[in-house]
Amino acid sequence: MIATTNPDKVKEIRPILAGLPIELRTLADYPPIDAPEETGSTFAENAQLKAAYYARALGELAVAEDSGLEVDAIGGAPGVESARYGGADLPYPDKFRLIYGAVKRQGNAPRTARFVCAVALSDGGRLLFEGRGTIEGELAAQPSGTGGFGYDPIFFYPPFGCTLGEAADRKSEVSHRAKAFRALRDFIASRG
Repeated sequence: MIATTNPDKVKEIRPILAGLPIELRTLADYPPIDAPEETGSTFAENAQLKAAYYARALGELAVAEDSGLEVDAIGGAPGVESARYGGADLPYPDKFRLIYGAVKRQGNAPRTARFVCAVALSDGGRLLFEGRGTIEGELAAQPSGTGGFGYDPIFFYPPFGCTLGEAADRKSEVSHRAKAFRALRDFIASRG
């Protein structure tokens, strides 16, 4: 069970895990369940917390991820607060403005940034697997592109020469989530 209700994430994850001898479900396949409070201070802690919570609650093997954007000029923010940055219901263009404003206040600080994804697989009582994927880049001069989702329009990826919002069709080649879930795929495949 993939512990997410985000259809964009599911769209990225399903092809990576396709072909394995497993049946994939998401939270949408179950009656509504309250989400756990994400109290971890790292992506890994939140992924582990969510995987264990949903595995126990649903009686299924559960994989959860926690991911977000870290901008060095502002101390790694939004980090684990990426989805809630400025408020959980704040639209992403407004989150972008908050980030650009915070970076501008730092003067000539480096614009380096990264996406991070931690993934955890749990049977409820045990952590069976954990992995991490990152992609290094920089804060774009301005938002660009309508592909992808979340912070993709403000993440410039130098090898592509564009933001991930402009390279959505190639994002799965290099993304943080793809790297983390490929490691999970390898783990599952190695177990038969």
